[in-house]
Amino acid sequence: MRLPRAFVTAALATAFLVGAGHAPQAVAGELPGDTVFFTDSESQVNKWVAANPSDSRQPRIASRIGSQPQAVWFARYSPSTVTADVRRVTSAAAGKNQVPVLVAYMIPNRDCGGASAGGAPDLAAYDTWARNFAAGLGSGSSIVILEPDSIALISCLSSSELSARYASLARAASAIHAANPKARVYFDAGHSAWNSASVQASRLRSAGVLTSGDGIYSNVSNYNRTANEVAFAKSVLSQLGGSGLTAVIDTSRNGNGPAPDNAWCDPHGRKLGENPTANTGDPAIDAYLWIKLPGELDGCAGAAGSFSPDYAYELAG
Repeated sequence: MRLPRAFVTAALATAFLVGAGHAPQAVAGELPGDTVFFTDSESQVNKWVAANPSDSRQPRIASRIGSQPQAVWFARYSPSTVTADVRRVTSAAAGKNQVPVLVAYMIPNRDCGGASAGGAPDLAAYDTWARNFAAGLGSGSSIVILEPDSIALISCLSSSELSARYASLARAASAIHAANPKARVYFDAGHSAWNSASVQASRLRSAGVLTSGDGIYSNVSNYNRTANEVAFAKSVLSQLGGSGLTAVIDTSRNGNGPAPDNAWCDPHGRKLGENPTANTGDPAIDAYLWIKLPGELDGCAGAAGSFSPDYAYELAG
């Protein structure tokens, strides 16, 4: 939700232009099980908690949601500030010896015109934004969730547009690694109730995950049960061969599983899932993360990304 200052070193610029030259070949379970993820005092939920001490919903929201580490989204196109905005998060996390989870959400035609439509005006602008995003990562460990829906949701793209998107995703991941080799970049695998594992793996391969990625993520902003997502992620990884890639899973709202009608946009009756942790007990699964921020809307009960204390309270119940 924030954005950049155009400063990139010559080495970073060269790596970005070369494209998918980074081959992390991550070792399964490389993310330490005792990793502590970043809790952002500037998140919408924590700002609401601080501003509403007398609200009857506040204690539950504060203890169940505000206290938990969650991702920080960079989804508003403001190229002149993204480097500083990313640096604010990574610096704050470093000061707490925590690992931030950052979501880069700026690819053109994101969401294919849905509730979260937007992004950079074109891929050239996105490439610049990605370099500037990378320039704010600092030198500490971080997790980057690269462009939710960018590989699973491609219905609005022509074949040439899709090829260009894939190439741009690979360049973005390479720029991130060039700026900070400790950053782990995860590519979009959709979720278990969407594309098949073989289809998703084929797309991930085309997007450069084998040479530019550290792993994949699933279930972002969705509600599928963790066991289903673990099985799906492992199936995708298997389709990718002996790559050494691993996975992270969004458990922010999957405590009750999907809605009976599989509604995805602000359905009622959902609950928080497993708290964020890198101690998953499974070497193929690096972490359970809260990537979609509980209480921030999908776009049906209010503007996409806006915070609803009513919805947060229901999820935390």
